[in-house]
Amino acid sequence: MKFFVDTADLSEIKELAATGLLDGVTTNPSLVAKSGHSNFIELIREITAIVEGPVSAEVASTDYATMMGEAQTLAKIADNIAVKVPLTPAGLKVCKNLSSNGTMVNVTLCFSAAQAILAAKAGATFVSPFVGRLDDIGQSGMDLIADICAIYGAYSSFDTQVLVASVRSPMHVVDAARMGADVATIPPSVIRQLFKHPLTDKGLAQFVEDWKKTGQTIPV
Repeated sequence: MKFFVDTADLSEIKELAATGLLDGVTTNPSLVAKSGHSNFIELIREITAIVEGPVSAEVASTDYATMMGEAQTLAKIADNIAVKVPLTPAGLKVCKNLSSNGTMVNVTLCFSAAQAILAAKAGATFVSPFVGRLDDIGQSGMDLIADICAIYGAYSSFDTQVLVASVRSPMHVVDAARMGADVATIPPSVIRQLFKHPLTDKGLAQFVEDWKKTGQTIPV
């Protein structure tokens, strides 16, 4: 499974990219606002220079004509741009036009298997089901992932990748991987939680203490 980081924070992206664990980046208007960056286009351009994999940049409008114009502007920023559009009739129309021309498209705000089918038929590169937001309203986000993976797997003509979004915990990541999702886009804080286990910390502390007792050092 590929790991994308869900942030517009350049320092976070640089740090995680250096680990070799990062396959791409997703952004959205909320994350851009949170970053405090005053130039959206320049911010996205900087991100595409840091990460070789797909960088999702979202349109800001909701009507087809304006959305299409914005999408074309975003697609010109770099070859690794995935234009992010909402799962609406206008958004899927933009998706169809872009994907027909070879542009990567991330269809976002997916909350049902029916919507995911529409995204695949429109030629989306990625569909982004929001598991955490479904959990928030008492529905099972991971059940949706299982349904979409099963449906996509039944049709060889569907090339759309399942990009698990609104990830809230390491278990969301593990469950998504178990179900065969292609990508998880994960907040930096949750990526760091994936490293954590009390037995790892305990074992490392013991190793360090035992090594001190030998009085030795390893030349560097």
